[in-house]
Amino acid sequence: MNSMINNVVTEQALDPKAFRRALGNFATGVTIMTAQNSQGERVGVTANSFNSVSLDPALILWSIDKNSSSYRIFAEATHFAVNILSAAQIELSNKFARRAEDKFAGVEYDVGAGNSPVLKNCSAVFECEKFNIVEGGDHWIIIGKVIQFHDHGRSPLLYHQGAYSAVLPHPSLNTKAAPDESIFPGRLYDNMYYLLTQAVRAYQNDYQPKQLASGFRTSEARLLLVLESKTATCKSDLQREVAMPIHEIEQATEILAQKGLLLDTGHSYELTAQGNACAHMLYKIAESHQEEVFTQYSAEDRELFKKMLKDLIGI
Repeated sequence: MNSMINNVVTEQALDPKAFRRALGNFATGVTIMTAQNSQGERVGVTANSFNSVSLDPALILWSIDKNSSSYRIFAEATHFAVNILSAAQIELSNKFARRAEDKFAGVEYDVGAGNSPVLKNCSAVFECEKFNIVEGGDHWIIIGKVIQFHDHGRSPLLYHQGAYSAVLPHPSLNTKAAPDESIFPGRLYDNMYYLLTQAVRAYQNDYQPKQLASGFRTSEARLLLVLESKTATCKSDLQREVAMPIHEIEQATEILAQKGLLLDTGHSYELTAQGNACAHMLYKIAESHQEEVFTQYSAEDRELFKKMLKDLIGI
């Protein structure tokens, strides 16, 4: 009996704000849930309550506040879409989190199952048939049956302790084992080609996750950096500077243009103000990593190393 009383007292004593802060320690992804009813009314809300339920059948769930004005359309719609945001979609997350008459104004999307809006450039999208709605305290728990999904593989946007965050590998995963002194490499470690390729691989292992955490794929990030530097004055120069297959460049320019970061002038590509801001952010990531890797070397050593690389490239 005393135990039961204690439990009741504990529940009554819960501070909602403190409880919310404690829940914030659980890092989640960020999604925008979208749907459209038979009258053509569209709805979209930012949510981090998304979770998987079952693999067979493929079921997922999310929850929405009972006081939300958006709930009516989700309840009326036969389908909804789960748009898992990429790390580059903070502005989109904020837009759908605010009250607005038409949140879709200026937003590019395709029409998915049940006429649900499917947002572009996400990490992944799950198109769902409404399976069930269950009451859960002050929220409705909406369960969907996944009928189609799109896996784009972009680094996802995270939410942790009330702030946006991004995915980075845990530092312990980058711990390098001490070299085995009993191994004698002989002529291999005098081979410049071997050393250069191994050095690039090692540098990329630590740098690429930081770059991907920005929400841009390697091709998109490289294109932003090249265009900001203005080393490619026309489209024909891009492949040389970006050093990627032309189809990768074409796909990257299309995505950057959709995001409003790049303009096609016909003869060349130019970054918008927002595109330049993104390029500056990427440069800061690159420069920070560069400083971290080369901190043990003097300024003279670094300049000599850069000169040797530029000579090899032919700059």
